[in-house]
Amino acid sequence: MRILGIDPGYAIVGFGILDAQRGRARLVRCGAITTPAGVAMPLRLLQIQEDMETLIREFSPDAMAIEELFFNTNVTTAIGVAQARGVILATAARLGVSIYEYTPSQVKIAVVGYGKAEKRQVMEMTKGILGLSAVPKPDDAADAVAIALCHARSRTSLLYGAER
Repeated sequence: MRILGIDPGYAIVGFGILDAQRGRARLVRCGAITTPAGVAMPLRLLQIQEDMETLIREFSPDAMAIEELFFNTNVTTAIGVAQARGVILATAARLGVSIYEYTPSQVKIAVVGYGKAEKRQVMEMTKGILGLSAVPKPDDAADAVAIALCHARSRTSLLYGAER
């Protein structure tokens, strides 16, 4: 199964692509979609949509795992991230990719085993589980790889059934 992990944002959208089978996962590619500051939001969203479509068409994922919106104190940022996330979800749905959503705690539990793990712990465990020589960069890409890894580990859990 090929999994596209997404850490949503509007300035930076992290992505990580894993091939996962029989309890093993391999990193195919990771990186970030970036949009320039100062550009009108509709144009940033259009760029995210176009780049997501390119990623999906190039790598043909079977599933997309995306982090659920985590609301912090900055409402303006949360609205922008929500708009970008909507574009990402709509693009994946339009192209027929199955979508799975995970909270930050679910990702931490799947990767580290503890729902309140620190970001550095998640990054180091992701590196170790995938046998990488370094933590993926930028941080948004590392987060996306962890989200994809969460799906790879969660979809085989007896709690969710074989198809999750």
